[in-house]
Amino acid sequence: MKRIKILPAAIITLLIFLATISVGFLRSESNDFKLAKNLDIYYSLFRELNTFYVDGIDPDKLVTTSINQMLKTLDPYTVYYSETDYDDFRFMTTGKYGGIGSTIRYDGEYTVLTQIYRGFPADLNGLKAGDRLVEIDGFPLKGLAAAEVSEKLKGEPNTELNIIIERQGKQISKSLKREKIVIPPVPYYGMLNKDVGYIRFTNFTQDCNQDVRDALVNLKEKHNAQKIVLDLRNNPGGLLTEAVEIVNLFVGPGQDVVKTMGKVDKFDVTYKTKHQAVDEEIPLVVIINRNTASAAEIVAGAVQDLDRGVVIGQRSYGKGLVQISRPLSYNAILKVTTAKYYIPSGRCVQALDFTHRNEDGSVGHIPDSLISEFKTKNGRTVKDGGGIMPDYNIENPRLSQVATELYLRSFIFDYATSYFWRKEGTMPPEEFKLSDADYHDFRSFLKERDFSYETATEDAFNKLLNISKEEKYYDVNKEIFDDLKFKLEHNLDNDLSVFKDEIVQLIEDEIIVRYYYEEGMIKHTIKDDGYINKAIEIIENKELYSSTLDGRAGLLSDKPITMVNNLLTDNNEPGISC
Repeated sequence: MKRIKILPAAIITLLIFLATISVGFLRSESNDFKLAKNLDIYYSLFRELNTFYVDGIDPDKLVTTSINQMLKTLDPYTVYYSETDYDDFRFMTTGKYGGIGSTIRYDGEYTVLTQIYRGFPADLNGLKAGDRLVEIDGFPLKGLAAAEVSEKLKGEPNTELNIIIERQGKQISKSLKREKIVIPPVPYYGMLNKDVGYIRFTNFTQDCNQDVRDALVNLKEKHNAQKIVLDLRNNPGGLLTEAVEIVNLFVGPGQDVVKTMGKVDKFDVTYKTKHQAVDEEIPLVVIINRNTASAAEIVAGAVQDLDRGVVIGQRSYGKGLVQISRPLSYNAILKVTTAKYYIPSGRCVQALDFTHRNEDGSVGHIPDSLISEFKTKNGRTVKDGGGIMPDYNIENPRLSQVATELYLRSFIFDYATSYFWRKEGTMPPEEFKLSDADYHDFRSFLKERDFSYETATEDAFNKLLNISKEEKYYDVNKEIFDDLKFKLEHNLDNDLSVFKDEIVQLIEDEIIVRYYYEEGMIKHTIKDDGYINKAIEIIENKELYSSTLDGRAGLLSDKPITMVNNLLTDNNEPGISC
């Protein structure tokens, strides 16, 4: 008979203690263990789905969907690119892709060419804005989304494709050869007057600093520019290192431009200017708006913090997060947020707090209680917590309802197409004006197309009317409702007269781009551009310019200046590049 050993009380106590610690340790699982456990759960779940789900599943689609939904819980800048998305990723970072050189959008039935880039295959083969894409290499495109059509238009440079377009009711066949498409980051530069040079800068792609440098040097040496306006409106940003190089054009070596700080120490880097500036003294005004973001905000913010120039426009987007790309298996790529960036004064311009979401999952702005004040080089007060606040704020009024409807529903686009095919040429972009006869023709065009729209006021009234009928208040107040309806109804002819100026501006812009491409449209809009006119006013007034930078004028962001032009500055979407 075996004898049972009785463990000493001290040993029993120790074992209980160790067991308790082990259980506690397991309960407080490390992140590595949690990751391994959940990946195992995900793998086993996917295996069971693949085996037992009633219908067949598409593994690529299912996994990509789950990845994208997972990343949405972090921030909108952490993005997964599958192998098939590589062209989009390459275009985002380099501005280069293999395609025909155009933008497209879906019109509800077919995909339509919306803009043609000068000198690329679409242009050289006679394609025009307004052409509808019917077939690509024998594949019918009716009902196909613009993103899918874009994939068929893109491809390796020097490969051929055959397309059928519909133009003015006729089908036309075209054979094209794809090329490497490089979208210029500086679509236009020139002189605003005998002293002031102007540079429109639209994207921070690889080596874009050289394009800006070339424009700056050309304006100084060939046109004797004494002052510079740098236009960053609608610039979505891009490569951070390029932002440092752009600042370096106006600021000498050894100056802090931006610092990145994140969870991984190796991503904590201070970026300084390294080279001699092109010009450290030339007066500079930077124009920004609500769509100026990321690297563009670094440039504007550094210029402001270093008191190197005056910033005008609207509060910028507020993206103070830094992303890097990490290679994944099977040629996939993860663009992941690794740090926040801080400009010379020490402030971060990030506007949305993705880390501390609301209970419903929504994202809120940085609360006022957490917004801090910082000082520029000359001691001016600037703040963090939401983009770059300009030294001079310019309010951009919204389009009228009728103009918005005409633009978004492509009536202006379609009229410009009709105008282009009816008139072989037009005046230079700087001189072009839509005549009264042409505007009368546009009004007739709208009648032929049976254009109508509902104002927000009418929409609200109709909802009220329906509720009153449900609650049985309508019958007893019918006369009141009918009278109110009569007074609230808009008159299209009257609206086309009242809002003629802004509608004409939209039509002119759309027509000019057909004849003179993007460069021509910029030339056309400059003369009536309220932002640019304000930039000229400030930069030509030596006392106002210097007093703004040394703090005597103070930050005037609380004194808005209302402009009545450039109505689509914040809303104009070019479509999908292809």
